[in-house]
Amino acid sequence: MSDHIQQAAEHRKGLMITAFGGLALTIDIPLIKLSEGEAWSVVAARGGMTFFAALVMWAALRLFTSNRAPIIPGRTGLLVTGLYGIAAISFMLAVFHTTTANLVFILAFNPMFSALMGWLLIGEKPKPQTFVAMAAMIIGVGLIVSDGLQAGNMIGNGLALFTSLLLSLIITISRKARTGMGFAPLIAAIVPCIVGLAIIGGPTAIVLPHPGWLALNGLLVIPVAFWCLATGPKYISGPEVAMFYLLETILAPVWMWMIFSEVPTRIGLIGGAIIVVALVAHSLWQLISHRRAARSLAPRHPL
Repeated sequence: MSDHIQQAAEHRKGLMITAFGGLALTIDIPLIKLSEGEAWSVVAARGGMTFFAALVMWAALRLFTSNRAPIIPGRTGLLVTGLYGIAAISFMLAVFHTTTANLVFILAFNPMFSALMGWLLIGEKPKPQTFVAMAAMIIGVGLIVSDGLQAGNMIGNGLALFTSLLLSLIITISRKARTGMGFAPLIAAIVPCIVGLAIIGGPTAIVLPHPGWLALNGLLVIPVAFWCLATGPKYISGPEVAMFYLLETILAPVWMWMIFSEVPTRIGLIGGAIIVVALVAHSLWQLISHRRAARSLAPRHPL
């Protein structure tokens, strides 16, 4: 019984950590827009800031706590970090080679890919309820982008699909390792930083009219968001982690509406509502099932 109660507690912890990371990630795009920077300047600056923040966070943990965990946990950590770096590059290339609607729609298959990879690679068969939630969320994302979905560029679409597969593989490997991978995506941010600097011609060529917003993003929001999302697989399944990535799809347009008066369409709002309901219903189902299992294992004393 104690083992099951511990598992339930860790699952709740994983849901809270991952949900917080997914919510933090939703303000990434608005902060980028507020900086009004040139695309590759933003890529380089944000990557560099995130990498710097990772080093500071890791040093602070070692200095002020008893945590002596390495910043990259072994060979698996190196593999995950490398995959995050490749995913960052493929994502950026996809941004410039296909429409945003296509990119968002293709990345929305992350939960499905994560479920299939977890099933095939580590034998973690998803519950039927998880498949139902994923199907509902994909329908919701499809509604959100349906108004603007276009043919796009095949290279860009292929890169988006490759990025989605990589993220799913990263989540599955992290889940199998069951160790802290929170710093892996943050250290991997040095890769897009180097690529961005190479393209624009060095740090002196960076163009950022309002750097404060990007500093808030790169030094705080992105490190916190990706640390939480990368830590999630330690406690919850890959498909569950992947579903929380989709929060950005529905909430980023809301923040854009509030800040820049970009009014979302009625179909977009309906799609967002479907995704939110699916996420909340699935999380509540998981919590209730754990509590029922714990109660069934509780000792019964005769009156």
